[in-house]
Amino acid sequence: MAKAEIKSLREKMEKALEFLRGEYLAIRTGRAHPGLVADIKADYYGTPTPLKQIANITVPESRKILISPFDRGGLKAIEKAILASSLGITPQNDGESVRLTLPELTRERRLDLVKLVGKKAEESKIVMRNHRRDSVEVLKKMEKESKITEDELKKYTKEVQDITNDFIKKIDDAFKAKEKEVMDD
Repeated sequence: MAKAEIKSLREKMEKALEFLRGEYLAIRTGRAHPGLVADIKADYYGTPTPLKQIANITVPESRKILISPFDRGGLKAIEKAILASSLGITPQNDGESVRLTLPELTRERRLDLVKLVGKKAEESKIVMRNHRRDSVEVLKKMEKESKITEDELKKYTKEVQDITNDFIKKIDDAFKAKEKEVMDD
């Protein structure tokens, strides 16, 4: 039972780390990436639909994104969705696809993005610590109900802490990599 709790903890932390990485993809750097627009929702025939489901998103150059809808009827909706998003980029519609050109980031904007990246990393660490606390409580409850011994409790609690430390290091590594990406572009 305790091993199942450890396995569950590891899965929860892995999901939280993947969520952070997904959040980082959506943070714009000077380099184009399909993840910047993939989850923007366009009003496609009355249904808010992520762009990745209604168009092919490619990066022909380092600072350009090309969005080619599967159905040309969605061009206007895609254009509207991008204008309404927080990207701050004006799309160019050529009748077949929508092109986005990412402007150079100013030093001030880069520093703001680094703060945002740091904030997201800190939020993820808090999630990890909450998962750790919950797992330790479950283990203590097991010990109280005599499902595990006191020695096993200490062993599993240490394992929970080691897993938490490992994931917090992964968050720090992801933060440093994204910070470097934001500042170096």
